[in-house]
Amino acid sequence: MKLDSRHIPQRTCIACRQSRDKKDLVRLVHTKDGIVEVDSSAKKSGRGAYLCPKRDCWELGLKGSRLDYTLRTKLSHDNRQALVSYADKLPGRD
Repeated sequence: MKLDSRHIPQRTCIACRQSRDKKDLVRLVHTKDGIVEVDSSAKKSGRGAYLCPKRDCWELGLKGSRLDYTLRTKLSHDNRQALVSYADKLPGRD
């Protein structure tokens, strides 16, 4: 009797450092254009980073240079503001 035991990819949130299933996190990608954007399909090419879908993690991830360091880029003010506005739509604490 063979059970269906598929491997579930794990990723780590750059803010809270918790390891979770890849599908439970939001992927940010640094595109070739130099823009950091939310990758809802999780399949865009480019360097990626993962955050929990909670406002607390997004605030911590966008604070300082944590996201810049992870994605090896420098976020522009407009790009950072676009990500902050996305984070404002997320639920707060769990």
